Amino acid sequence: MFKKVLVANRGEIAVRVIRALRELGVQSVAVYSKADEDALHAKLADEAYLIGEPPAIKSYLNLDAILQAAKETNAEAIHPGYGFFAENADYIERIEKAGFVFIGPSAAIARKMGDKVLARRLMQEAGLPIPPGSGFLEDAGAAQRAADELGYPVILKAAFGGGGIGTAILKDKEALEGAFLRASKMGAQFFGSPKVYIERYFEKAHHVEVQVVCDNFGCSVHLFERDCSIQRRYQKLVEESPSPLITEETRQAMAEAALRAVKHVGYHSVGTIEFLVDEWQRFYFLEMNTRIQVEHPVTEMRTGIDLVREQVRIAAGEPLSFCQEDVLPKGHAIECRIYAEDPKRNFMPSPGVVAAYEPPGGPGVRVDGGIRAGSRVTAFYDPLLLKLLAWDTDRPSALERMRRALKELVLEGPKTLVPFHQALLNSRAFQEGAYHVKFVEEEFLPNAPL
Repeated sequence: MFKKVLVANRGEIAVRVIRALRELGVQSVAVYSKADEDALHAKLADEAYLIGEPPAIKSYLNLDAILQAAKETNAEAIHPGYGFFAENADYIERIEKAGFVFIGPSAAIARKMGDKVLARRLMQEAGLPIPPGSGFLEDAGAAQRAADELGYPVILKAAFGGGGIGTAILKDKEALEGAFLRASKMGAQFFGSPKVYIERYFEKAHHVEVQVVCDNFGCSVHLFERDCSIQRRYQKLVEESPSPLITEETRQAMAEAALRAVKHVGYHSVGTIEFLVDEWQRFYFLEMNTRIQVEHPVTEMRTGIDLVREQVRIAAGEPLSFCQEDVLPKGHAIECRIYAEDPKRNFMPSPGVVAAYEPPGGPGVRVDGGIRAGSRVTAFYDPLLLKLLAWDTDRPSALERMRRALKELVLEGPKTLVPFHQALLNSRAFQEGAYHVKFVEEEFLPNAPL
């Protein structure tokens, strides 16, 4: 096991990783920007190292500063959390060449799965169904021909993208040229590549992902699925497990497909295989996330397995501490992401100071947060403040427990998404599981009593 690990992130995920390291008996090094001098993650770590000015490119994306911090503090490994450079193959390669262990997959694997067109081909080789789509598109004319062949609606994507950046759903050819140019430009700006591709778009689909954990000794295990269909502008807002949509037959088929996928590419570490599931229970490979997911606690609450600890153990060369037959999910878990955003003002960011903060508690409630009273919420970073989770023996009971937890939560200062979540949980469609990836934007928000 490592003696010291540098955590190259901030906020709630940095706090989560630091706590897991402490339970493993591993010392932690936090890095922080000048905007995060009083941040919780910097206070909880055994050591904290200033790496730059507030803009992420000058701090949390400044790999030279991060490597220098790792060198000066004698860290052996670097945990990226999620976001920032967690899936950036070039950064991972530099970390490996500098002599540090990257807590995640190798640069080669990250590069394969980060190339969405190559990933589609690899998954097809593994026997996974993939949405009809194109290869790289050279120009808007090629995109037009591909869309005509596939049939509308289609979805245009940056080939190395994520988080919906550069993505556009097109119902006809009128907006295609402009969408292509924007996707190409944003792909180059955010992901270093202007390459674009196109897929058939499935309306009223569910976004369902399978959690996988793979060690370096040939053991690959799935931890079943999470439904992540409650989204706005491709940003997940609520996740739950098990999915209220899919049948047991579909659940097992997706899990088996996910294991075929990771075995085919020789994956190690934690990761997720994401699928789109249509109204007829047909599922299609969407992408692979080669990192710990924001929503990983949903799976932890159902299985009792600590995914972050397993991730660190795998990177340290240890085998998995459990086998497939040990994975016995129980009950129902749901996660609400509490962002510093104002749902009454089109989800505008709401920076400020947390004037008061009292997290809820009680049976079956978990809070993963990176704030405390007095914390500053700035406009420099993702506005996720905390993740609120509830578990109970079945879905109706878990929803009721979440309602109670949301009511108990005291968070004063920035506007948050608490009113959104309360209204969502009270909506009949959500209670019946009758939602899809466009439900929030097309059906819920136009009539939501926020």
